[in-house]
Amino acid sequence: MSLGQQNVIGTIMGMFSFIKEAGEKLFGHGEAHAAQAAVAAAPTQENVDAMSKAAGDAIATYIGTMNLDVEALDVTFDATSGAVTVAGVAPDQETKEKVLLCCGNVASVASVNDMMTVSSEEPESQMYVVVSGDNLSKISKEFYGTPNKYPQIFEANKPMLTHPDKIYPGQVLRIPADS
Repeated sequence: MSLGQQNVIGTIMGMFSFIKEAGEKLFGHGEAHAAQAAVAAAPTQENVDAMSKAAGDAIATYIGTMNLDVEALDVTFDATSGAVTVAGVAPDQETKEKVLLCCGNVASVASVNDMMTVSSEEPESQMYVVVSGDNLSKISKEFYGTPNKYPQIFEANKPMLTHPDKIYPGQVLRIPADS
């Protein structure tokens, strides 16, 4: 097994882990930031509950900014464990996987509990955890046998990825089947 294949975290189903220190910094402003500060100052159950709600709302808003349409989207965050639970009906597997990555590739999120369903069943993508020194060409070579298919990985991770060179260690990427 190659180094890259050791970083595959499998297919999307049930609960899966993320690197808590890596990801989008969604909780650094607004209500989530204020709630985080309140928990740090006084870790009462009321403050932890407020932090959990504000963080869940921030993740749901982030999903909305990615234009990922999910019917009956419900996102909750447990501030004590760093776990996100996400439910709703995605139109397809790709949208579901992107929503799960939006939830997990957030700083302070340690795991995502997938309670989503899809309207149209399709094969699941593999998931890959980026390590230091990775780039999309290197990952493409590992999974597809050629570095020239990096645009396929880039496209599969849009709109979360805005540029092929902007990936970071700890980030989880979708690796769709070779087309």
